[in-house]
Amino acid sequence: MALAKDTAEEEGVVGARREKSALGLVLAHRGVLMGGGLLLAMVLVAIVGPNFTSDPMALNPTQRLKPPSMELWFGTDFLGRDVFARVVSGARVSLVVGVAVAAVAVAIGLFLGMIAGYIRALDAPIMRIMDGLMSIPGILLAIALVSLSGATLMTVIVAIVVPEIPRVVRLVRSVVLTVREEPYVEAAIAAGTRTPLVMTRHILPNTIAPLIVQATYICGSAMLLEAILGFLGAGIPPEIPSWGNIMSEGRTYFQISPWIIFYPGIALAITVLAVNVMGDGLRDTLDPRIARKM
Repeated sequence: MALAKDTAEEEGVVGARREKSALGLVLAHRGVLMGGGLLLAMVLVAIVGPNFTSDPMALNPTQRLKPPSMELWFGTDFLGRDVFARVVSGARVSLVVGVAVAAVAVAIGLFLGMIAGYIRALDAPIMRIMDGLMSIPGILLAIALVSLSGATLMTVIVAIVVPEIPRVVRLVRSVVLTVREEPYVEAAIAAGTRTPLVMTRHILPNTIAPLIVQATYICGSAMLLEAILGFLGAGIPPEIPSWGNIMSEGRTYFQISPWIIFYPGIALAITVLAVNVMGDGLRDTLDPRIARKM
């Protein structure tokens, strides 16, 4: 009894050390620090910024198409609205869309991927549905869904989530198919462990690292897709400022007032770059093969 207790304590200490070393490796990676720092700055701007800017929807016809200045940092648009206030307000929308799409797509994809990879009878039906969704270009599917249900923040999130789910399902399924053949999983099954317990205790932890990396790429892709939908006029309605519809409204005046498109485009590029750099850093540190080389 005492030996078992000592063994459990030793395993706990070893596990804590591994978690601490893994966390230290992640935090020491230059890409994670750079990407995470930029992303944290954008999050702070989105949360705190609107409290220190003017109303992004306030009209001022006497200030139409004013160039950037000390008073108006990003200039004004064709209705006299402050572009800086609109860009800061649009950061909230883009970040909410990116995080929400990543969270929902990972949750649904994890559930379906675990079932498809572990229960052989359901593998073929689920994967054929996923193959069907992947055969449709994501932007076309999103435009069709938004057109059918109307342009709101919720429908845009749903429209972007649907094309992302198959990618998560395929990733999780590939991990499950590999892990379920491991000796410790076969031993658990032979010992009579129930299927839900085998899936949650022995298989689920192996999907966490690749899912974290995949979630970062989904977040960046979702923000780009939301901006594309807004630029095409099929995204979030104009009364809610987003980087996509700000650029869409400014494209008519691009030759005489390029700042209307330039500043939201730069904000979008920096945010997506930060997410992707952080995702690359997480991949390098969480992938055991790459981590050993480092």
